[in-house]
Amino acid sequence: MASDNILIEARGLTRRFGPNVAVADLSLKLAQGEILGLLGPNGAGKSTTMKMLTGNLAPTEGEVFIKGQSLRDDAVLAKQQLGYLPEQPPVYPELTVDEYLRYCAGLHGIASKARAAAVDSAKRDCGLSDVGRRVIGNLSKGFQQRVGLAQAIIHRPPVVVLDEPTVGLDPIQIREIRTLIRELGRVHSVILSSHILPEIQAVCGRVMIVNRGRLVYDAAIDAHLGNPKLIVGFARAPGSNELAEMQGVLSAETLDDRRFRLSLDPAHDPRDAIVALAVQRGWGLQELRLEAKTLEEIFVELTSGDVQPLMRNAA
Repeated sequence: MASDNILIEARGLTRRFGPNVAVADLSLKLAQGEILGLLGPNGAGKSTTMKMLTGNLAPTEGEVFIKGQSLRDDAVLAKQQLGYLPEQPPVYPELTVDEYLRYCAGLHGIASKARAAAVDSAKRDCGLSDVGRRVIGNLSKGFQQRVGLAQAIIHRPPVVVLDEPTVGLDPIQIREIRTLIRELGRVHSVILSSHILPEIQAVCGRVMIVNRGRLVYDAAIDAHLGNPKLIVGFARAPGSNELAEMQGVLSAETLDDRRFRLSLDPAHDPRDAIVALAVQRGWGLQELRLEAKTLEEIFVELTSGDVQPLMRNAA
């Protein structure tokens, strides 16, 4: 991952509230074009992390860089590269959508002559083109979330940070917001915080799991922990020793009289060889599938009991 491709870098973020440590020594990087999911149970430190990443809360220790600019050294310059939607959308219910977005455009330093175009563009991207004259307080919660997203992208920042963007929405609204986030990810890099597994799986390419303020997992969304496993089944099963001796197979565990679980060497894929040998020796191959831990299993394993060490997948 080239350094000039990194849009956000957090180094050793720690936040204490008196004797309580909300976040401890958390580091992360966000590359251009990524949608990164920050996942953890309630109270894990996600919102505190998001506030530190966006400069709304100073870390006790550590530092945040936005496109190489330190938030500590020049917060104004760094924040120009950010769009932020906190858990509660920062909208003014007495304003219309157009009035509010024009106000936000001014806050972000958009020139007065360019504000109308910026508002129209943000409304179009967030599905608000037909409600510009509506009072925000009269909109549904789903549309208010859309307004919150529009203010986060109106100045076209390279990074958009979203904290629990679908909390309190109904299933239809959740699907609409998820679709919108995926579309945002085509143009912006996105950090999405949530405690809801399907939320992360639906839109993110990479997930980081936080437990009790510590980062315990960092990997691609479809990665699994440990050596890959292969489940094989035969009509006329060979001995487990025959399978264990094949290149790429570390061990063979007998599941029943026809099925085995094979531990694999990540450097060698034995599936083609298993198929060929099954045909040659008349084993009657009936099942051949990779077995991997689901994100839910990983999440439960890493957030139950004591905090575990960080597990990171370099891919």
